[in-house]
Amino acid sequence: MSTLILLPGLLCDDAVWSAQRAALGTAVRCIVPAYGDCDSLAGMARAVLAQAPDGPLALAGHSMGGRVALEVARQTPERIARVALLDSGLEALAAGEAGTRERSQRLHLVQLARDAGMRAMGREWARGMVHPARLDTPLFEAILDMIACSTPERFQAQITALLGRPDARPLFASLTCPVMLICGRQDAWSPLARHAAMQALRPRARLVPIEDSGHMAPMEQPAAVTAALLAWLRQAD
Repeated sequence: MSTLILLPGLLCDDAVWSAQRAALGTAVRCIVPAYGDCDSLAGMARAVLAQAPDGPLALAGHSMGGRVALEVARQTPERIARVALLDSGLEALAAGEAGTRERSQRLHLVQLARDAGMRAMGREWARGMVHPARLDTPLFEAILDMIACSTPERFQAQITALLGRPDARPLFASLTCPVMLICGRQDAWSPLARHAAMQALRPRARLVPIEDSGHMAPMEQPAAVTAALLAWLRQAD
């Protein structure tokens, strides 16, 4: 049985992939690795590989997990059978004012987590992560539950990793395996236009918009995401 590595995003864990694991687990061996307290994408990739079985790997990464997927591909290109990036991105931290603003915003959230707790921080941060219709719903509370399982120290480590992210565009463009890009139509954090620009770097990649979904597509529209991943797993490049 082939192996599907499902890579969570910032402050996410296996809960973000629970629907996909349940639906795809009879067809592929699904593994959701933990990053521990790694504070670099390279370290996260090494942690993923330490938890993966031998043999070819299919990598599906959500948000920060997409960047981890590409770092895994950088470290072990010979093992990568296919790559799916969901609600993710490729660029390094921007230079100048834009980068300074991103750094400040992210560090503000880390301080909020230290001062008020993870759930309180999540209640502020996650409001921009879902379709507006899902604010203050049971799904939104489930996302906060997931965030609350983490710690300010782990949050700091993951933010450090993201602020130090490399420009992954050359690596992405060089991929020769089947590639799929999946993005919530209403993702305000990593919008569909960004994924269209990613597809332009590798035109053979398939871009699948997920309707009525924000950034948390695997949880917001689990059936549509699962269907897209199943098509990707069956794709021959």
